[in-house]
Order: sequence, then C-alpha cells, then structure tokens
Amino acid sequence: MGSFLVKILSGLLIPKYRKKALYYELRQHLGELFRELAAQKGCRIEEGHLMPDQVHMLILIPPKYSVSQVMGYIKGKSAINIARTYQGRRKNFVGQSFWARGYYVSTVGRDEALVRQYIRDQEKEDQRVDQLAFFNE
Repeated sequence: MGSFLVKILSGLLIPKYRKKALYYELRQHLGELFRELAAQKGCRIEEGHLMPDQVHMLILIPPKYSVSQVMGYIKGKSAINIARTYQGRRKNFVGQSFWARGYYVSTVGRDEALVRQYIRDQEKEDQRVDQLAFFNE
C-alpha cells in the first residue's frame, strides 16, 4: 500500500435487528461494493467474509483517516446503495438504515494470521455452534 504506516483492523458489521438479510445475491454485491468504497478512501480490504447475519473484514486504513471515518463511510454509502438497488428507493434516501448502530473493530498486530484464519472459518464455526444448539434442545 505504499511506504506509509497503516492501521490494520478487524471489523464486524451486522444488519439492523440482526436479521439474516445478507442473502446470496446481496452478499455478492456487497463484497464488490465494500472493496470499491474502501478504495475510494485509500483503504484495502485484505480479508472479508459476508455471512447471512454479519460481516467480518480485515481492512488496511491509511493514517490520515480515523477508523470511524472509514467505517461510517462504508456503512452509510452501502446502506444507500442497498436501498437504491434492492429496495426500489431511487431518490433522496434518508431516514432508514440497513446496518445496526455501531460496529466492532480491533487493531491487529502480531496476531494478524490468527485473525485472518478466524474470518475465513467463521461461517463453519457458526454452523457448528448452531448444530450443537439443535442437539441440546
């Protein structure tokens, strides 16, 4: 990304009310959209996984931007894009939101490989936990 320092972050976004809203077509669209939005801010998504009810990503952010600037930009622009593309709202989209308030981020240092693996394996782990809960009912 150049010869300057970057913030490496692991982040988590969830749809409002934690609905399983990220279905197949939307998941494919969001992956490309997140990469485009990150690039507009000079960021790069290194790892990412869109699950039905959450988004995990490892993102490089240049030091000129704060984490909140980048996450707010990605959440806001993606919510507008989702409303226009999938909910039929073409003009002046305001008021409603697709994402829940807030997000989780953590800086990544020496444990970057571990975080990358966690992001890759998250869906398998969630399926395993769901299966365990099914058998314990």
